[in-house]
Amino acid sequence: MPAEKSNIRILGVDPGTLITGYGVIEGRHGRWTMLACGAVKNSPHESMPFRLKRIYDSLQLIIKQYQPDEFAIETAFYGKNAQSALKIGHARGVALLAAVNFQIPTAEYAPREIKKSITGNGAASKQQVQFMVKAQLHIRETPKFFDISDALAAALCHAYRRENISPQQTTASSKTRSWASYIKQHPEKIGRLS
Repeated sequence: MPAEKSNIRILGVDPGTLITGYGVIEGRHGRWTMLACGAVKNSPHESMPFRLKRIYDSLQLIIKQYQPDEFAIETAFYGKNAQSALKIGHARGVALLAAVNFQIPTAEYAPREIKKSITGNGAASKQQVQFMVKAQLHIRETPKFFDISDALAAALCHAYRRENISPQQTTASSKTRSWASYIKQHPEKIGRLS
C-alpha cells in the first residue's frame, strides 16, 4: 500500500471574466501555508472568447507548475444582474474545465459558506475575509485584489471542510481571534480599509 502524502496542495479560484483570482495552499491537519497567489487579468475591451481563453490557459499553466491535489471554486452568485451571473458562469466553466482536464478532484462552495469557514460570519465583508486569510496563512503582504484573497479563502474553506475544522477553530487558531478584536487593537487602520 503506498504511503500517504505528507501534505496536500489545493488550488482555489475566484472566477471573473475581468479578474480571476487564484491561490495555491499546502498543508495538513490545520496547518496551511500559501505557495502562490495572483490574478488573471483581462481587458474589458477584449471579446469574451479571448478572455475565457486567457483564464483557461493561465490556470493550465498554474496547475502544471504547482500540481495541486484538489481544486476549490466559488459557486456562482445570483444577484440582481443576470448578465453578470452569466459572465461569471463562463469563467467558472473554463476554470472547472482546466481542473478536470488534469483529473483534479473539484469542490464548489457558496460565498456565504466560504466566508463563514474563514471568519465565522457568512455575511462578512471582503475586508474581513482578506484580513482573516492573511492571519490564517501568515501572509505579510496584502493581496492586490480581493479576488486573490477570495481565491485563497476558497482553498482554505476546502481545506477546513476536508478536515472537519469548524469556523470557531479557524478563527481561534489565528493570532488575532476575530475582526472585532482586530478593530479594537488597530482603530487607526479602519479608514484605510474602507
